[in-house]
Amino acid sequence: MSIEFFLDGKAVTAEAGQTIMDVARANGIEIPGLCGEKRISKTTSCFVCVVKDRKTGKFLPSCSAMPSAGQEIDVTTDEVLEMRRTALELLLSEHNGDCEAPCTLACPAHAAVEEYVRAAGNGDFETALKIIKERIPMPITVGRVCPRFCEKQCRRNIDGEPVAINEFKRLAADKCYDSYMEDLPELTGKKVAVIGGGPAGLSAAYYLRMQGIKAVIFEQMPFAGGMTRYGIPEYRLPKSLLDKEIAHFSKMGIEFSYGKKLGENLSLNELKSSFDAVIVAVGCWQASGMRCEGEELATPGIDFLRNVVENNCVAANPGKVLVVGGGNTAMDCLRTCVRLGSPQVICLYRRSEAEMPAEKIEIHEAKEEGVEFQFLTAPVKLEKRNGKLVLTCQKMTLGEPDASGRRKPVPEIGSDFEIEADTVIAAIGQKTDVPAGIPVNRYGCLAVGDDGVTVGDGLYGAGDCVSGAATVVEALASGRTAALAVVRDLLGIPMEKDNPINVSRGKWQDLSKDELVVLRDNLSAEPREKLSFIPLEERKTTFKEVCATMSAEQLAKETKRCVECSCSDKADCKLRKFAGEAGCKADAYSGMRQAPSYDVRHPEIIQDRGKCIKCGICVKICKEVVNKSLLSLQKRGFASCIGTAFNQGLPESCRECGECINACPTGALDWRKKR
Repeated sequence: MSIEFFLDGKAVTAEAGQTIMDVARANGIEIPGLCGEKRISKTTSCFVCVVKDRKTGKFLPSCSAMPSAGQEIDVTTDEVLEMRRTALELLLSEHNGDCEAPCTLACPAHAAVEEYVRAAGNGDFETALKIIKERIPMPITVGRVCPRFCEKQCRRNIDGEPVAINEFKRLAADKCYDSYMEDLPELTGKKVAVIGGGPAGLSAAYYLRMQGIKAVIFEQMPFAGGMTRYGIPEYRLPKSLLDKEIAHFSKMGIEFSYGKKLGENLSLNELKSSFDAVIVAVGCWQASGMRCEGEELATPGIDFLRNVVENNCVAANPGKVLVVGGGNTAMDCLRTCVRLGSPQVICLYRRSEAEMPAEKIEIHEAKEEGVEFQFLTAPVKLEKRNGKLVLTCQKMTLGEPDASGRRKPVPEIGSDFEIEADTVIAAIGQKTDVPAGIPVNRYGCLAVGDDGVTVGDGLYGAGDCVSGAATVVEALASGRTAALAVVRDLLGIPMEKDNPINVSRGKWQDLSKDELVVLRDNLSAEPREKLSFIPLEERKTTFKEVCATMSAEQLAKETKRCVECSCSDKADCKLRKFAGEAGCKADAYSGMRQAPSYDVRHPEIIQDRGKCIKCGICVKICKEVVNKSLLSLQKRGFASCIGTAFNQGLPESCRECGECINACPTGALDWRKKR
């Protein structure tokens, strides 16, 4: 016997035995649910499938509630959706797992680190390269110059050094780039102008082409690459390798037009009339000053590095050099001067070494090559005397932290002193010289909307000109975001969310060494593989690349050091899926989470109680489907958990079943070797 009732005001028919959820889904209305399983009796524990009876005002679990004739049910009203969001966020507040590994979360491009490390470690470098290029379209470059955000959050920092993640990108690209080609879709007929051929512009063009949109890059310099070509020295990134990488963009059908500068021989209005959209990715080519008297006598760091590149690394010996600054550009200038034959190279930095923003490895290698460092030293005045430059400096002490979180340098009264030099290089920072007609914010960068890239109708921004001077991988991520915004507006394809929900067990400092062994069987205790450097004396006198790429054998060992700490069920987790769709926040409700607790006594099954949301599906599956009663809800209140009788652990025979694993919505029960 059928009855008629209403879902969101629409008359629908329910057959005998159908729940509200059954009828909704039959009528194309999807209601999320975590605890529903057709083979078992109703559970109604998660309340994620909630609907509202309009007449009574009661909220009902649609997975079990049977409709009655004439009943009016709200399914998708704001009130109902908010109730579901609340239910999901409450579950997330207690859920303790890692949706994604910390390395992937730390990567500005959100590259699938575990996946490409695993593929390369197994010798499948082509698959590894494919995974890498889903988010990093310049792996040759990034594999050499990335500051390794991923490695800083690697959980192997707990017991030593991180996995050599960046080397996997480098080797995969070095081995496969000549033969690799993406599966390119047919062109849609849409065409986009990209202003700037640096990492952000190249990335934007790449992802446009991957969506069937033709891209034309307009570049002011004779060659593409931006700061990767004109700001990164040859010894870090050989230009022959950069040329190979950029040639790949041409192979994909991306066009380049050189010697074109916006505002001079390139008109924004003309581009808008000729193209369906315009992406501005002009970078940060204007150097910041030293903010002291006579600063015009100093050579800007980016100008110095560009001159060396344009002269093929045969620039004149700069004599005794002072480099003011503590970032990676400063390190590049210092180490370049060493290679040009400078008899003395000194770095002046106004804070201590601990506050230097440059990568530690760059500082270490600069010291190895003979660079001198004077910390807590700031410039006051630069002048020219008797053909020499004289820099007046003053000593500093560290005060309270400033807006950057670092302790603010405070001048010591009466501590002024002078240093004489042949060359003074200012490597303080960079800023954007935004062409006229493009709106800027109070920082002098492009003014963009809430999506981080849209400047105006048909106009988008990407890279350093939006964010300020950043890293190559951050520019690549920004270029991808700009391209996806264009795809959204031109093709009507919604922008995907980057990791919309990511519950995390915390930073590596928050875990114990013992947990690493539990998270992965046969975790290697070997130390990190070492890079092979050219001899130090050769490093100081040549622009040859300073170190070789790690071998496949080395990376196979590094793979065994990877904890693989992301959730093995991250692709299928219903909690993550529905929470992402509902726009939930993982930290909407604060409070104590269940402490991580693993049962790995079974040789093939892992029970991760921190991920368990106590939906009870596994208990009922075991009892009602398998005809066993191995699992039950134990203890009470917050400490309640799913376990076996007398805590005996799952029996060996469970290896032949796995029904509870297949039904678990969060990966709290899983095969140990699912990966």
